[in-house]
Amino acid sequence: MHDTQRRSLLKAAAAFGLVGGLGATTPFFAAAAAKIKPAANSALIVVDVQNCFIDGGTLPVKGGAEVVPVINKLAGAFENIVVTQDWHTAGHASFASTHSGKKPFESTKLSYGTQVLWPDHCVQGTEDAALNKDLKLPTAQLIIRKGHHKDMDSYSAFEEADHKTVTGLGGYLKARGIKTVFVTGLATDFCVAWTAMDARKAGFEVYVIEDATRAIDLNGSLAAAWKQMAAKGVKRIQSSDIV
Repeated sequence: MHDTQRRSLLKAAAAFGLVGGLGATTPFFAAAAAKIKPAANSALIVVDVQNCFIDGGTLPVKGGAEVVPVINKLAGAFENIVVTQDWHTAGHASFASTHSGKKPFESTKLSYGTQVLWPDHCVQGTEDAALNKDLKLPTAQLIIRKGHHKDMDSYSAFEEADHKTVTGLGGYLKARGIKTVFVTGLATDFCVAWTAMDARKAGFEVYVIEDATRAIDLNGSLAAAWKQMAAKGVKRIQSSDIV
């Protein structure tokens, strides 16, 4: 990644409140000690494992493809699996190209607050927006497509960027009797974190499976995200903790 792009991404992370004020001694929550066997009232959430966020895509997360075999292995332990896709319209409000004079990773003010502007990515119906071909989730029951409203972005699988408009995922899971969710996918410090924290807000017990995620991680954004998740009661575990 070029220095200019890194600086721009840093500004984007700052707009989310994910950087600054964190040293090497920032405490993380401890991983659960006991092995976990997901019950029938548990669900695996696979966040945005799409071509656009993997090397060669329009907005790649370093090492993004590495989560695929981990998630595929985890899937066998779950009766309930939900997949999310970033699913933007052409000319989406979150694209820098939509705003005259703006560049990717700058920000602007929209009706719901500050919006980081991204390169055009995950446009509906394109190969870039498709789920990675190596992702094997034959028992997944639901795909939630987020960010499909042209004038509003959506990082979380539960709520859109105004923090008012729900995607319907919370209602679906509750109707299915789901009590606990395990979150995986891309990227840890953005869509995974927002999904996990909003799941807690919706009343679910929440685990993030760390080695089944990858992060952007610019100047403390990952540490900050973990700290914020911990404050909300999200638990951090590894795929080896699942049996």
